[in-house]
Amino acid sequence: MRVRAAVAQERSRPFVFEELELDEPQGDEVLVAVTATGVCQTDAHVRSGHIPVPLPIVLGHEGAGVVERVGPDVMGLKPGDHVVLSFLACGHCAQCLSGRPAYCDDAVAANFSGARLDGTRGLRRTGAGNGDVHGHFFGQSSFATHALATERNTVKVPGDAPLELLGPLGCGLQTGAGAVLNSLDVPAGAAVAVLGVGAVGFGALMAARLSGAGTIVAVDVNPRRLALAEELGATHALDARHVDVAKEIRRITGRGAAFVLDTTGRADMLDHAIDSLAPTGQVGLVAGGPGTVPASKLGLGMAVRGIVQGDAVPRLFIPKLVQMYQSGRFPIDRLVQFYEFGDIDAAFADAARGDVVKPVLRIADSGGSEKE
Repeated sequence: MRVRAAVAQERSRPFVFEELELDEPQGDEVLVAVTATGVCQTDAHVRSGHIPVPLPIVLGHEGAGVVERVGPDVMGLKPGDHVVLSFLACGHCAQCLSGRPAYCDDAVAANFSGARLDGTRGLRRTGAGNGDVHGHFFGQSSFATHALATERNTVKVPGDAPLELLGPLGCGLQTGAGAVLNSLDVPAGAAVAVLGVGAVGFGALMAARLSGAGTIVAVDVNPRRLALAEELGATHALDARHVDVAKEIRRITGRGAAFVLDTTGRADMLDHAIDSLAPTGQVGLVAGGPGTVPASKLGLGMAVRGIVQGDAVPRLFIPKLVQMYQSGRFPIDRLVQFYEFGDIDAAFADAARGDVVKPVLRIADSGGSEKE
């Protein structure tokens, strides 16, 4: 079938819209008509060349839409199902079998190689001599009118939930909320600090409120985001430009935070995170970056750990997040700004400036696909 897609042709250059050919679903694959898709910082890092992937490629990994067709091996999904697309894992390595698919042995190949795990590609340019194009980004490539995913990374959601809002649950919001609820397992009454309130940070902040955390400190340099953080559950908001972050967190909490989540990947924020900890406290890192962790600073039982996708099993965790949204406890609608598909470059630019927390591209009404 033919689909319309936004293709990243060169690093840090505007997207190019093209008509491409997409395979019919094979084996355990699922063909999804994309309703909307979030724009994530990982897409921006890939586009700028900070994360290596083969170019040209169709990015997008926070898709939501409606199942159109399924491959012969698919058992749990059918045409008409409303779904959210998440990251891909192989499903059979030791990590996947132990319920930790975010740490899949084949995670890099599954999500960043631009191809299926067997090396084949289901997305191609029409006509001869037009060169290759890569897809299967995070097992979906949802910057297109249709995405070819697998049953493993396609999550059925209630038909009465607003699909255009749900795509970011597949990555950014899942990562932040899962870091608090799964990875760190924050208990009621605990003191939590979230460094950086982008989409991941807001997911963490809202989850901390749901966990019953007693003190929730949001740290950022964007006054509008800090004001929103206070509306969504932060008990304190710190502008990192104007205060000594670690000193202020220790003052607020009295003895340091039991949990600090750093979403920034900045060396100075890593220092603040460690210096903010109470004895036996934990730092969770969801963004790579410079900096070192001196062992001398961890002598009182502190720990620093990396977190991928909030340690979530998407087919279990995403429906919980949808339920929390529908009950008014996880207001993701407060974070989203919608853009038409053709305005994808504007969405990336606004996100880079910090003007919007979570850009979401409306795909369904922005130019459809047609079968040959």
